[in-house]
Amino acid sequence: MKTSATLLLAGLSALLATAFRPAAAPPTQLFLVGDSTMADKPDLSKPERGWGMEFGQYFDNGVVIRNTAVNGRSTKSFYREGRWTKVLEALKPGDWVFIQFGHNDSKTEDSTRSAPAQTLYRQLLTKFVLEAKAKGANPVLLTPVGRRYFDEAGKRRDDHGEYPGVVREVAKAQKVPLIDLHEQSWAMYLQLGEAGTRPLFWSYQNGYYQQNPVPPAKNDNTHFSEYGATRVAQLVAQQIQAQHLALASHLSHTAYAGKLTADLPVVLQTAFKKDTFNLAKYGGVADGQTLNTEAFRKAIAACAVGGGTVLVPRGLWLTGPIALQSNVNLHLTTGALVQFTADRSQYPLIKTTWEGEEAIRSQAPISGVDLTNIAITGNGTFDGAGDAWRPVKKNKLNETQWQKLVASGGVLSDKKDYWYPSAGSLKGNQLATAATPRKSLDPTAFDDIRDFLRPNMLSLTRCKQILLEDFVIQNSPAWTIHPLLCENLTVRRVTARNPWYGQNTDAIDIESCRNGLIEGCTFDVGDDGLCIKSGRDAEGRKRGVPTENFIIRDCRVYHAHGGFVIGSEMSGGVRNLYVSNCTFMGTDVGLRFKTARGRGGVVENIFVDGIDMTDIAGEAVLFDMYYAAKDPVPLAGESTAPPVIAAQPLNEGTPQFKGFRISNITCKGATTGILVRGLPEMSIKDISIENAVIESKKGLVCQEAENIRLKNVTLLSADTAPVLEVQNSHNIILDGIRYAEGAELLLRVTGDRSKDIRLTNTDTKKAKRGVELGPKMAKKTVTLATR
Repeated sequence: MKTSATLLLAGLSALLATAFRPAAAPPTQLFLVGDSTMADKPDLSKPERGWGMEFGQYFDNGVVIRNTAVNGRSTKSFYREGRWTKVLEALKPGDWVFIQFGHNDSKTEDSTRSAPAQTLYRQLLTKFVLEAKAKGANPVLLTPVGRRYFDEAGKRRDDHGEYPGVVREVAKAQKVPLIDLHEQSWAMYLQLGEAGTRPLFWSYQNGYYQQNPVPPAKNDNTHFSEYGATRVAQLVAQQIQAQHLALASHLSHTAYAGKLTADLPVVLQTAFKKDTFNLAKYGGVADGQTLNTEAFRKAIAACAVGGGTVLVPRGLWLTGPIALQSNVNLHLTTGALVQFTADRSQYPLIKTTWEGEEAIRSQAPISGVDLTNIAITGNGTFDGAGDAWRPVKKNKLNETQWQKLVASGGVLSDKKDYWYPSAGSLKGNQLATAATPRKSLDPTAFDDIRDFLRPNMLSLTRCKQILLEDFVIQNSPAWTIHPLLCENLTVRRVTARNPWYGQNTDAIDIESCRNGLIEGCTFDVGDDGLCIKSGRDAEGRKRGVPTENFIIRDCRVYHAHGGFVIGSEMSGGVRNLYVSNCTFMGTDVGLRFKTARGRGGVVENIFVDGIDMTDIAGEAVLFDMYYAAKDPVPLAGESTAPPVIAAQPLNEGTPQFKGFRISNITCKGATTGILVRGLPEMSIKDISIENAVIESKKGLVCQEAENIRLKNVTLLSADTAPVLEVQNSHNIILDGIRYAEGAELLLRVTGDRSKDIRLTNTDTKKAKRGVELGPKMAKKTVTLATR
């Protein structure tokens, strides 16, 4: 038992240790000094924002932002009101001061603010810089952010006269950093174009913008929306990094290798008026018997006049196809079930796309074309009556299920191994199987096989500013959610659910889209889960629109062919994707990147972090250029080997995979841990997989690859002869590989094109044999630097 003296001494020791512990360094202060384009706005119920309000998200906790900018201030008024004096009083050595004026200094009609560019404006900027330096702080000058002034030809108009030039000259004379926000913002404006820049400014948000404003009303081309303020704040953060300012050490990092928060895409969100249009008031009847197609049309049309929300109350709403309109939020309350009719004649044949190519299909149950600012929200459910459309393979059902399906109607194939919902569906599938599909784009040429032309359930084409949130969408005829050529897409907490045997029922196929956020979704479907596409073969290359700039996070995928998938229709390219914190359970493949000769297209700059997988039937991680349009897990008797393909000359149909960074993944149960399989004429390049633990039958299989790096990867493979197999690949780094003790063979290298294979920081002695080389291979092919 401890004595009281012992306890007293222990307490004193703890007290002294605390007293003499070095104090944590105080956070760096970053003062923002400027006008309304930078300032905080006190009333957050209004849409106007200053870029300084959004600046903090790009920094870590080591920086405290002091936004002293005020609406309507010039250098002159900011100084004369004593605001600059207060900044100086709070400055400490090492702090930063970002100074941006110019919008109000040019107002010659206002003597309290007017500061001519070449005289007082220049003098006051110089004074601010010198006095900040005298306090030991770090001043940074920013040119005034650009006003949105386009001429009739859509070209840039002068908006600040001499003021930006004076800022540049003062920065050069005083040898302080310059962020030329005027030029940076105009570069962004010109990239977006006249129409594309409207959402950056608050008065262009839904309900505020006037197409032809009548005096004194006007559209504000100076002050930002939340989206615009965020984009401008991002520009400033990116300049801090590009100029290697010391402040860059406090820019916040993401989980993605080498990427800052300021590198990630910013997605424009929707905005709707508060007006509500109840479906029941437009003739809707929630009895499950009345067809509500016309009620939906009337409610959406009425809402679209000024914008707002179409409210679908609780109940069972039977309907035909629903066509969305701009500025409409289709909102399903809890308990609302929208049941699409199984009567296929209700879905007209239209010109659309199918698997990346132009085609005639049935109209989607939910669709929108060339729309802006649209949403589907709420906790209700959409059911697509997909069983009325989809063919079913007999070997995907048990005998009882098969007999029940056959008894429901429909027709069988000659071999009695395939069920079709109608004779037209059977005929259309036979034409497709025989590689003689009808290529016409005339809908009347397809009447006899219309039942074969299954629609995607939610089809959005060339739409902008989209929100899909909280609803359940299930039982789709084909692909479930298909945005094509869309921009600024947010999909949040959506559940997509289809039968596991449902062919082509991908959860979401993002095709040739730009800027998006997919988060918190749950998918359980019969084909791929999270899927990225950009068109197929020559048509996709001609379109030439990549899918780019997407954040995908916090999603769950069950029983799909692939958890996160790129391809195989990726002919327009894919780039700049950021995937994190996803879970795949029971999918055929986990991370599935697939293409084939003839596709063309480049997939690059793909970042993946934090993926957990269980019970993966095929590969945990798959890069495959031999995709042959069949299930990733072969059925009994099907061959698993890729076809033998000789090298061919490079051409526009040669696909490319390069620039993947994958980290922090786990998999408990897979057939193959990692499979990389390129083409003889085009290797898969520049792949990094770091910090992974994968339990599988096979470990690594790497064929026709270049610049592949595995670091801190554990491969607990049952088949240990070998754990790692490399064929016709070069510049392969295997660093810190862990595996089960007693493996028959750690590494086998074959192929006359294999070279520069490095095995480092790996205990080769745990295996019965360390390295095996193929016939006539030089020993220097493999370099060992083992521990």
